[in-house]
Amino acid sequence: MKIFNECVPCLMRQAYEAAKMATDNLNIQQEILKKCAILISNFTDYNSSPELAYHMHNTVKMLTCNNDPYEDIKKKDILSALKLYPYLKKILNDKNNDLYTALKISAIGNIMDSAIFKDLDVMECIDHQLDMDFTICDIEIFKKDIVKAKTLLILGDNAGEAVFDRVFIESLPENLKVYYATRHAPIINDATLSDAKSAGLNNCSTLISSGCMTPGTVLKDCSDEFMDIFDKADIVISKGQGNYEGLEDYSRKVYFLLKAKCDMIANRFSVPVMSYIFKLSR
Repeated sequence: MKIFNECVPCLMRQAYEAAKMATDNLNIQQEILKKCAILISNFTDYNSSPELAYHMHNTVKMLTCNNDPYEDIKKKDILSALKLYPYLKKILNDKNNDLYTALKISAIGNIMDSAIFKDLDVMECIDHQLDMDFTICDIEIFKKDIVKAKTLLILGDNAGEAVFDRVFIESLPENLKVYYATRHAPIINDATLSDAKSAGLNNCSTLISSGCMTPGTVLKDCSDEFMDIFDKADIVISKGQGNYEGLEDYSRKVYFLLKAKCDMIANRFSVPVMSYIFKLSR
């Protein structure tokens, strides 16, 4: 999927925010913006937004010698989500471990995305977001698939969201082998193996690195180990917009679980912006 023009301002804003978090040196911040502007002026050379974003954020890392500008934010988001964990478990228990509710909890974890949302009262949003139905929801197909499945691979998104994914995974049948894939190295606020462990996902799933360092799963950059699991898993669930952008044109069936936070993604699914989506590809 080629990058659309509407992605460009968001990517530039992200680079600027990362630069400010990585260094207080205004000269370095300006140099980062100059180099990112050159990268972004050639956005048509890239196959997806995650690929371009990787090069932009790598520029931030190289010029500031800061390998993880979002480290403190990720820790804060995970701690905030862990405080919500008992409440989320109670919600699911009150709904008798309902699969739709479990999926919705996993999806609303995207409100922990500090790269998009600022100054957000998360607790205030939980109940409101839970009351919003999926605009697209292939849950009936999923129910049939989950009964037959032996293995499930989840492609994780941001760090705080991982706690919400944990609630979802813990609701699944115990005989289902669940793999949870993270980014290979820090990129924006996406979850790494270390972040996933901090979220407690090692207690309910097998954690693996995708081998990919882009903020989205770009398969040509993934490890052989990951690709073996990806190709053989009975079910794959892709979380978030970045993973969707990397996988949209891949041939195997994937369940996309996300919130359409921008016009480009909303238009792809023919839904209003901020719609919740659980859609089986092809």
